[in-house]
Amino acid sequence: MNNSTRLMIGAVAAVGLSFGTQALAQTTITVSTWGGPNHGVNTMVWPTWKAWIEEATDDRVTVEVIHDLGPPASQMALVADGVADASWIFHAHMAGRFLATQLPEFPTFEEFSSEDASAAYWHTHQEHLAQAGEHRGIDVMAMGVHGPGQIFTRDKVEDLDGLAGKRLRVGGGVMSGLAEAMDVIGVALPPTGVYEAASQGVVDGAMLTLESLKSFRVAEVAPHTLTVDGGFYRGSFAIVVNPMIWDQMSEEDRVAVQDVSGERLSRLFGYMMDVSDERGVEFGKAEGQTFTPIPESDVEALREITDRLIADWSESVSERGVNAEEALAYFYDQLDVAAEQDSIAPRVVEH
Repeated sequence: MNNSTRLMIGAVAAVGLSFGTQALAQTTITVSTWGGPNHGVNTMVWPTWKAWIEEATDDRVTVEVIHDLGPPASQMALVADGVADASWIFHAHMAGRFLATQLPEFPTFEEFSSEDASAAYWHTHQEHLAQAGEHRGIDVMAMGVHGPGQIFTRDKVEDLDGLAGKRLRVGGGVMSGLAEAMDVIGVALPPTGVYEAASQGVVDGAMLTLESLKSFRVAEVAPHTLTVDGGFYRGSFAIVVNPMIWDQMSEEDRVAVQDVSGERLSRLFGYMMDVSDERGVEFGKAEGQTFTPIPESDVEALREITDRLIADWSESVSERGVNAEEALAYFYDQLDVAAEQDSIAPRVVEH
């Protein structure tokens, strides 16, 4: 995978071109991906990052995307072991290793875009969270936050009491703590497993994002949505690479790839999530999906739960050298900064 120099001599000869007149990729970054071919990360993020990289390196570096090298929870290991050069990871899939990355996952009770949240998260990670060393062995190219996580159920639920005893898909992280606090029976599943589990009655619903209504066919098996402003939770992601990939390119190209990553790639990931959520809601409404906001009394109860979860997290993450209060304050300050900046939308490529 990492031996990515491709001379393509035969192809050049076949069209009668010399090496001096055709730019040939010298390095290929092999990306392992998941989520299905129609997921926004595969139709929007990877094509755009590829286009940015090729432009920045004059086509000396390119990207090749490979599906289904392994399940979502295995992606970090695939990159660390050199099976792939890069991937996107969901931190909650790796319980125990990632704790600082729960920072953007707590309920906020306010609306903001995933694009702005991802840009803010990138800077917060670099300034406050990277020191925890949770991504050791790999290089972080971007941080991402998905949109408001809501609760989808097979039978209509109108308040938190109605969730008690129900079996809901959870993905780990803050989701698991919330589920326990709400007397929900959490069932650990990747989003790709929800359709089958719900259709077979293994779960009564799922804690997932609005984009999953379409991306993971949740609208077909859980037609009711319980909502709260800002979501019951958000989710933390990263785009990572094996550092050995840098040995396959010049220092000039390394800098070029990094320049089109970082905040820029983080914004792209968040923008993709915003667009995917919008499409998910449109799809859900067309399918008859219901959306029921929790009553104000439940909002207050959820605030109390959130305060306890943040207090517990703050104490735990301090053992990894992170000042939770400063990191959270910095994240919210960066949200305001990000909201004042231009969207990445004009620079996005979609396949």
